[in-house]
Amino acid sequence: MLQGLLDYFTTTGFALLTWKMLVMWVIAGVLLWLAIAKGFEPLLLVPIAFGALIANLPTRGVITAEMQPNGVYESATFKIEGQVLEPAPGTVPVAGEPVTQVVKVTRVEGGLYDFISQGIKLELFPPLIFLGVGALTDFGPLIAMPRTLFLGAAAQLGLFVTFMGAGLLGFTAKQAASIGIIGGADGPTAIFLTNKLAPELLGAVAVAAYSYMSLVPLIQPPIMRLLTTHKERRIRMKSLRSVSKLEKLIFAVAVMIICILLVPDASALIAMLMFGNFLRECAVTERLVKASQNEIINVLTIFLGTSVGITMAAESFLAPETLKIIVLGVIAFGFSTAGGVLMAKVMNVMSPNNPVNPLIGSAGVSAVPMAARVSHNEGQKYDSGNYLLMHAMGPNVAGVIGTAVAAGYFLSTLGH
Repeated sequence: MLQGLLDYFTTTGFALLTWKMLVMWVIAGVLLWLAIAKGFEPLLLVPIAFGALIANLPTRGVITAEMQPNGVYESATFKIEGQVLEPAPGTVPVAGEPVTQVVKVTRVEGGLYDFISQGIKLELFPPLIFLGVGALTDFGPLIAMPRTLFLGAAAQLGLFVTFMGAGLLGFTAKQAASIGIIGGADGPTAIFLTNKLAPELLGAVAVAAYSYMSLVPLIQPPIMRLLTTHKERRIRMKSLRSVSKLEKLIFAVAVMIICILLVPDASALIAMLMFGNFLRECAVTERLVKASQNEIINVLTIFLGTSVGITMAAESFLAPETLKIIVLGVIAFGFSTAGGVLMAKVMNVMSPNNPVNPLIGSAGVSAVPMAARVSHNEGQKYDSGNYLLMHAMGPNVAGVIGTAVAAGYFLSTLGH
């Protein structure tokens, strides 16, 4: 009877547990605690953490993952059974030409997330999430105050500083670019770029990007205070003018055309972002806008988050490189915040009669709309009657565009 129990035990998942899996359980638990107890990006961290927990259980029928020679923990290893027919039916072989082979598939095997995670591998989820982001975003503040575009551009400083720093720490250029994009505080863009350039880092980069996005209220204020004076934090900006529907429609189309012409590799992200925004502003596609803002983006967020979590298998995640990525990520975020604030100070030197409150420069990172709220809340600590939220939304949405363009630049220079 004892032997029978031992034999049964070997067929259970308990026999396959490792200490690394248990460590990942703790990491998943911390992410869940941050999301649930602290409210840090719960819509993203909960799916990622749950996916990480699943990835570190001896499951059957969920994934058929294997570590590939290039270090990628491949979670889509399909087993295809079939029959090779040669030549193809109805064709006549021609001397000197290769014979066409046709595989008649009789069965395809794969776990649940072998198929769902194709949305990341085939680069479907991030652009489609940008469709929802566009439908949720009002570009009016940016159109009303175009100069805040420079704040969004300056906030990309962290991407390039970290790109160089990661290279010095031994990462390849493609890996360094994937780590640097964390500074843009744009999870879908980070996933999009990393999947193309360094898929072996996808889990670590995604967790770092979304974790730091959720920690915006903790990371940014000390940097903002360090780089500004009490007087600068109390600057009141002029009220924004009203922006017409026609201006918003022209803006969406014009930005899409210009950005795609400049960086064609970012076409999928930019096109979907502006298409979603065009649907919002044209005011004749209410059902499509609601679907983009709710059902589409919500379903995709679930699948994207859990698919990212699935990549966090212990064998690939518990590596020294992961700790380096976490550290480099916060450096990227810090420099991006500083870049936006310092650019605002430069703009004030050049245009002293129409000053910009430097606190809104920190919103140049594309954590929409959390970074804008942080700028507003920080400003109200020094002047309770100063309303910076709408002004901060300008650089905030500019940061979304800037990060997508930066990703396109990295793809065009490193991805071919």
